[in-house]
Amino acid sequence: MGSAMGEPSPEYDKKTVLVTGGLGFIGSNLAHRLAGSSTAEVRLVDSLDPACGGNPQHLDGIARPVDLHIFDVRDSSRLREVVGGVDVIFNLAGRVSHIDSMSDPLCDLKANAEAHLSLLEVCRKYNPGARIVYSSTRQSYGRPTTLPVTEDHLIFPVDINGIHKNAAEAYHRIYNHVHGLATCSLRLTNTYGPRQFVRDARLGFFGWFIHQLLCDQEIVLFGDGKQLRDMNYVDCVVDALLIAGVHPRAPGRVYNLGTGRPVSLLELVEMMIDVFGKGRYCLAEFPDERRRIDIGSYYADFSSINRELGWRPRMDLREGLTRTLEFFKLNRHLLRSNPYVRTVPRTQARIRALPQ
Repeated sequence: MGSAMGEPSPEYDKKTVLVTGGLGFIGSNLAHRLAGSSTAEVRLVDSLDPACGGNPQHLDGIARPVDLHIFDVRDSSRLREVVGGVDVIFNLAGRVSHIDSMSDPLCDLKANAEAHLSLLEVCRKYNPGARIVYSSTRQSYGRPTTLPVTEDHLIFPVDINGIHKNAAEAYHRIYNHVHGLATCSLRLTNTYGPRQFVRDARLGFFGWFIHQLLCDQEIVLFGDGKQLRDMNYVDCVVDALLIAGVHPRAPGRVYNLGTGRPVSLLELVEMMIDVFGKGRYCLAEFPDERRRIDIGSYYADFSSINRELGWRPRMDLREGLTRTLEFFKLNRHLLRSNPYVRTVPRTQARIRALPQ
């Protein structure tokens, strides 16, 4: 069930799909896939919070019109309007910065816990039949005690972001068990690819590596570079989301994503430089605020989702890096760290709700 990368998604034909965080990295890639490979009615919600990485330009080149709504998911009255008649909700909204969560924990609480409780309540009251797929995170595990990490590993987050993301996952689980909503959570690992946030280092190391490489800067790698990571190409993550959105075994379940082929950060940087054809890097001491919340090595056991839903990653790391670098070479404007300006995107999208 489901489709390989870029292939048609007939399971979504004639369905109505809502993507929260629809202008972000994964949400916009999902929107492009749905618009290009199915006849689904696609609705996107995004707050355009500058801290979250959403960008209207991520819809440039989309295959056909989608409905874009600009508001915060915590706004229940407006959320009620777009949830009506929706068959599948991909709940991807939220903040991903671990550093920001430690410096501003209350904003992280609103974005990563309160917002998801708001969505679930609106669904319970007005569309209890919708399937909901939540993008959870490996950060819930904290520092692994065993590798590869399975879904029954101890939950012990090391930062505020991990605590709130785990709380949101628990909300989805409760609404499934108690209220009967068909929710499913995917614990994502490091995701990379086109439309990733690359303007600064707040939203992840890989995007900043891309920025440094393409701007002819030295890539700064903290620690000894031996930390291991799973690196899932974004199209593979979109595959998993689409499968979880329709598979009959998914409701009530939590699944790890992963690759089965962990790579050290040093190997990753060296491969990026080799693919790009030039570049340089250096090792540096961890800044204190990062060292205190670093999780060390992480890679997941994704056998549960492979066994039950049939998903497995399909993209080779080198090919994924090649596609990612080609995308950003053609879209260098996404590298610029100019102040964010909320504008109507130059795209085929229909705009039904503009920022207040």
